[in-house]
Formats: sequence, structure tokens, C-alpha cells
Amino acid sequence: MTWGNGGTRRIGPALGGLAGLAGLALLHAGPAATWLPAVRRLLPGLAGVGADTHVALTFDDGPDPRTTPRFLAELERLGCRATFFVLGEMLDRHPELGRRIAAGGHEIGVHGWHHDNALVARPGRMAAELGRAADLVAAVTGAAPGWYRPPYGVLSAETLIAARLHGLRPVLWTVWGRDWTRSASPDSVVAAMTPGLRGGATLLLHDTDHTSAPGSWRAALGALPRLVGACRSAGLRVGPLRDHGVC
Repeated sequence: MTWGNGGTRRIGPALGGLAGLAGLALLHAGPAATWLPAVRRLLPGLAGVGADTHVALTFDDGPDPRTTPRFLAELERLGCRATFFVLGEMLDRHPELGRRIAAGGHEIGVHGWHHDNALVARPGRMAAELGRAADLVAAVTGAAPGWYRPPYGVLSAETLIAARLHGLRPVLWTVWGRDWTRSASPDSVVAAMTPGLRGGATLLLHDTDHTSAPGSWRAALGALPRLVGACRSAGLRVGPLRDHGVC
């Protein structure tokens, strides 16, 4: 098939436009590659690698009045503090629980407003909701949050820029317990996390089943004493990200 000069002139700009769109898409989605463990290992600060004498304990998706108080009670019994990455929609419904988390000596970070994937949200939405959640945390607790963990661990160029504008440092995790699944149990959570229980680790658990399989929170709660105990038996301190010395 042959084309005249007019067709060639029309195709050239069209291809250039497609290339430009592809470049913008890559720029937008590129940071999401940090979700991959192999990529996170190249970025220890983003993964949450900290001091080799400390393990950071973090929880996502709350606060939930059905479940979060159970985690707070267990952490109090263990004499342990943690970082709670809250969703704005949950904190907006239960501000008193956010105040209770802070009053217990725990740290509160931002997990967004809804638990949505940044890569499929319309432009501008995630940035606006991130800022709204950060402002709510500050209003509820009286202290500006310092950390941002994106839902699903998926970052975008937009959320990276928004986090910086709001004084938030993005942080993911070094090990998770797969505690959100229907088949999760305390034993499965401990088994999943044990290989990564070392100095400098950041542990990811969930204090609610708000975005997980119903009842899955019991797996994390049941595993908590063994996880903290294993760390302490190895001579490691367990606490929030603020004490972790993230590199």
C-alpha cells in the first residue's frame, strides 16, 4: 500500500502525539515500579530500611472501631508502639479513634482518602485527597503527619509530588504478612514474615478488614505477640517509623 505526501504529513504528527502520550503515561506510572521487591531493594529509604537494631511496626487501612481498639489493647499489653497509616474516609468517620491512637503514643501516617489505585484515578484527584487526609490527621491529632504509604504500595508521579508538597515522606515496607487474604491465619502471617524479621525491617500488617477479606484482621492480631516476641528475642527494638532511623 502506498501513501501520498499528504498522508505522510498527517501520519507524522499523529505518531508524534502518540509518542508524547506514551511518554506522559510512563512518567505518571514509572514510580509504581517500586511496588516490586527487586526495585525496593535498590531504594532502601523508600522500602523503610532503618537502623539495624530496630524493627518498624506499621498497620494500614484503619481506624476501625470494630477492630483497631483490639490492636491498641494488645500493643499496650506488649508495651509496644506502632505507626498507623490511616485512610481519610475512616478517620473522618471516627476521629475519636484517631485521637486515641495518638494518645497511646502511636504515630499516624497518611494512607490516602479512599483505598484507590493512583494509576487509574483521574488526574488531580489523588493529590487533592492526599492533602485532604494529611490536613485531617493534623486537625484530629494536633500534629502534622510525616509519612505517606500509598494504597497497594502503588506510587505515581502525582502522588510523589503531592506528598512532598505536604511534607510527607513516602515509605513502603520490607516484609508483609499477607494478612488480608481469606485464608490468612496467625500461623501463616508468622511464617510469611519470619524470613524478613531482621534489624532495619519495616513490617506491614492491617488493623482492619475494611479493604480485606472479612475477618482477616484476626490473623494479624493473633500473630502480633509472636512477631514482637521474635524480634525482642533477637535483641531488636520494635516501634514506630519515627524511631526507625529510615535511611
